[in-house]
Amino acid sequence: MTRRLHLNAFLMENGHHEASWRLPESDPHAGTDVAHWKRMARIAERGKLDSLFLADSPVLWGDIGRRPSGALEPTVLLTALAGATDHIGLIATASTTYNEPYNLARRFASLDHISGGRAGWNIVTTAGLDAAQNFNRTHLPSHRDRYDRAAEFVDVSLRLWDSWADDAVLADKAAGVWGDDDRLYPPAHIGPHFRVAGALNLPRSPQGHPLLVQAGSSENGRGFAARYAEAVFTAQQTLADAQAFYVDLKRRAGAAGRDPDTVKILPGIVPAIAATEREALALEEELDRLIKPEYAKRQLAEQLRVSPDALDLDRELPDGLPDEDEIEGAKSRYTLIVTLARRERLTVRQLIGRLGGGRGHRTFAGTPEQVADAIQHWFDNGAADGFNIMPPVLPRGLADFVDHVVPILQHRGLFRTGYEGTTLRDHYGLTRPANRNAAPVPA
Repeated sequence: MTRRLHLNAFLMENGHHEASWRLPESDPHAGTDVAHWKRMARIAERGKLDSLFLADSPVLWGDIGRRPSGALEPTVLLTALAGATDHIGLIATASTTYNEPYNLARRFASLDHISGGRAGWNIVTTAGLDAAQNFNRTHLPSHRDRYDRAAEFVDVSLRLWDSWADDAVLADKAAGVWGDDDRLYPPAHIGPHFRVAGALNLPRSPQGHPLLVQAGSSENGRGFAARYAEAVFTAQQTLADAQAFYVDLKRRAGAAGRDPDTVKILPGIVPAIAATEREALALEEELDRLIKPEYAKRQLAEQLRVSPDALDLDRELPDGLPDEDEIEGAKSRYTLIVTLARRERLTVRQLIGRLGGGRGHRTFAGTPEQVADAIQHWFDNGAADGFNIMPPVLPRGLADFVDHVVPILQHRGLFRTGYEGTTLRDHYGLTRPANRNAAPVPA
């Protein structure tokens, strides 16, 4: 079969550029307007995209003076979007650090039932002391401890999703028997982090279990992705870095006993699209001018673990920054930011502009043809199985991508012209996982 791109729409309230809410066209209250989200979901589905994705965190993000803050709980919002769409996948972020397997497994199984098999879980561990303090903790769990907990969390969730046989529901009206207790498989799990006794209180969902997505690129994150992830959201700035990540993760998946082709790697790209390259660059420049550097500098200082006074807007990053090993938060994103600044000798002001568009993801300004060329170049050269599309302005940026870039990719035979299945796993070319408790099929 011809290899085809996988395209996911990563949606934020007004767009990924932090100043997008200041444009005259933007609604600064869009984040809590379900009609706004439904409109974007329908645009993405019009483009036959594989899925849409909502980020989330169990803490208020940063300074609310900087950009629209606060977010609807993503599995609740995606439930509303499931009723407004028919085909597109629905991926929500949820933390393994501040949830429990039973509740979270039930929420995602419910979303999978409601959507007819379109649910995906972006599995994250949560960094930051401010989040820990919201959950009865006085210190941040270490990076390794968070990933150890995450691994046990996913293992237990998988057992919960498999705790009903596919044929456990008999619905035998004549005999008066609705279900077969002998076809339930309670996890009876006792581990370092969790004790989970009973079966899930919900039958096995259409996909068996939701698509598993992961977004960490640290050493621990890569090991976790190789073991569990079916789609990997990642951030690289250069083709060489993306190729190295792609090769490394596929190798790790093979070493973990998995088929590397079943792990789809999707770097993020923030495309500013216009009819001409000059107009696209003008949009990018307009957005960068609207950034308030006093807010952005404080957040950058927090990411770099330095005082804001140590950052001069018109100088490069100071020497003596911590090594990645000293960072207990988002290790891979820290390294990406420092490497970008050092490699291109950016001033703090320039770095703020680059991060304002995509927080370390690749930004690109150009015509639809140029955006399609950039996507195809990485796809054809061993750097990606597809892309996490991150429009800088919404809904305009998503509509421009769907209406002008997608047709070019379709014409080149790189992307579907229609949905060929009904579930998110179908879109990603993945089979429905067998229940681990089912009897093996005789040879």
